Amino acid sequence: MAPLLDVQHLTKRFGALELLDDVSFSIHEGQKVALIARNGTGKSTLLDILTGREDYEEGSIIMRNGTRMGLLRQTPDYDPAMTVAEACFHEAGELSSLIRRYEECLASPEQAGLDALITEMEQRNAWNFEQRAAQILSKLNIHNLSQTIGTLSGGQVKRVALANVLLAEPDLLILDEPTNHLDLNMTLWLEKYLQHATCALLLVTHDRYFLDNVCSSILELDGKQLSVFRGNYAYYLEKKGESLTAAEAHHEKLQNLYRKELDWMRRMPCARGTKARSRKEAFAQLERDLQARRTERQARLEIKSGYIGSKIFEAEYVSKSFPDAAAEGGRKVILDKFYYNFSRYEKMGIIGGNGTGKSTFVKMLLGLERPDEGRFVVGETVRFGYYSQEGMAFDDRMKVIDAVRRIAETIDLGGGRQLSAMQFLTHFLFPPSRQQDYIAKLSGGERRRLYLCTVLMKNPNFLILDEPTNDLDIPTLQVLETYLQDFRGCVIVVSHDRYFMDKVVDHLLVFKGDGVIDDFPGNYTQYREFAAECEERERAERQAAPKPAPAKADPARAERNANRPRRLSYKERQELDALELEMSALEDEKKQIEAALCSGLLSVQELTEKSIRLPQIDQRLDEAMERWMELSE
Repeated sequence: MAPLLDVQHLTKRFGALELLDDVSFSIHEGQKVALIARNGTGKSTLLDILTGREDYEEGSIIMRNGTRMGLLRQTPDYDPAMTVAEACFHEAGELSSLIRRYEECLASPEQAGLDALITEMEQRNAWNFEQRAAQILSKLNIHNLSQTIGTLSGGQVKRVALANVLLAEPDLLILDEPTNHLDLNMTLWLEKYLQHATCALLLVTHDRYFLDNVCSSILELDGKQLSVFRGNYAYYLEKKGESLTAAEAHHEKLQNLYRKELDWMRRMPCARGTKARSRKEAFAQLERDLQARRTERQARLEIKSGYIGSKIFEAEYVSKSFPDAAAEGGRKVILDKFYYNFSRYEKMGIIGGNGTGKSTFVKMLLGLERPDEGRFVVGETVRFGYYSQEGMAFDDRMKVIDAVRRIAETIDLGGGRQLSAMQFLTHFLFPPSRQQDYIAKLSGGERRRLYLCTVLMKNPNFLILDEPTNDLDIPTLQVLETYLQDFRGCVIVVSHDRYFMDKVVDHLLVFKGDGVIDDFPGNYTQYREFAAECEERERAERQAAPKPAPAKADPARAERNANRPRRLSYKERQELDALELEMSALEDEKKQIEAALCSGLLSVQELTEKSIRLPQIDQRLDEAMERWMELSE
């Protein structure tokens, strides 16, 4: 069968700049494909060409007749006066048109063609469209369908657009960074939704776990060329690793040949120059190949961080809430007498649902927001570097290199080594030609990369990164992950990117809402495994709980039993006494651990051990108390 979408020999130029050269690929029914590339290399341009928003110079794009396409853009555009419900109908494509025709027919005096429209409504499952819209929007934390688009945040508008394109149920679904502005639970829901969806999918995302779990083919756009990998992201990494190994071996051969040819060039007599012209031309080409290889090698940032003392920061019983009519008591609680003593060289991740207070916590630490009660005590040697979603502000008329030179001409690497601003940008995947471009020409992802670059080059010793992975491409994330792993300072990362969190952080603060915060010693995957084990244990306990057998109707016997108190057996009496002793010992141990945690004197290892032990004590206390009450009654 012919593919839904067939692209052959596609070429696209912007003036003298060639973005795409002889690009060919196809997408079949039900196939789930990911498109990955560095920012600025043509991802968005390719999507615009496929959806008809951009033209092209050469090649062909063939869509199978009757194929319905749905597109989620990075920045959706709606009329601010439109309600959420109206936006859902507006973006529902043919389904929206069908519902509108039905309503117009119903309102007309003659109602011509009503029976046919009713049949089509039933076939297209259009009767419960609004109900399905409410269900999907609720999964994306949008509950008020009468709210206008103008009152929503940018993230909420993106989630409305995501719901709209899913409701349209197209044959080919194109999603551009769908996980931006989704919290972890939303991301997991969308992941499962797409896994079971029957439509074909073309996906652009930086979330590598999401990519790995959803897509079965990878399209890599690199150097104007497109490579196809028939497998998921793990398969792609394996093949790329093999390719890099082969390239390294080839590079070593080139270097050996270069040394021999360079020696020959130096020793060659001038009189023989005309006889060796072909060899000199081959040497020049070899030199160009080696230079290109040096440019392609992945950057590894080794910027020196400033000295940081043993005192980092201490959150002393901090409380924070905001007015919220929908919340209990009319206020939404973010922190409730929260205490934490941050350790030297700690790398902490913060996760939780949208609106649970993650960014507010960071702003209070930085002094940008005042707590209602308590305080943050920050060490004197701490020098923050803060990357936020709102902090990016550049003069579009300025060149990339000038934006960096405004901060520093050179960057200290330590050990007497320095990088110029130009060298630093090259390490951060801005080639020299791109450094001379005006900022207005940068893609959204390149602007994010430049912003991150300006934060890191100030040599902070405490990095706070609020959603750093949004709009950054995978190569940039790999560079940033390597940098953070080697970083000799403190790090706090607020992110929904599970892969990134697993690579960078060593423990988590889990914001659960209503001021509840769990401190978990481990990365995100370990936390999910722990949470799944707890859920499974609770489910097994509920299933194993004995169910009372239905009593036979015998009023006389029931009356005798009611008047006859049940006595404990000898073993039950022993169990009751043992439970009382155990609960007393557990309460004492719990008080000692809580006092130790509040002292601020524990090492990281002791803090981790006691943080693990405390929930175990609470769980055992609950079990013992439940059994004690059964025996006492």
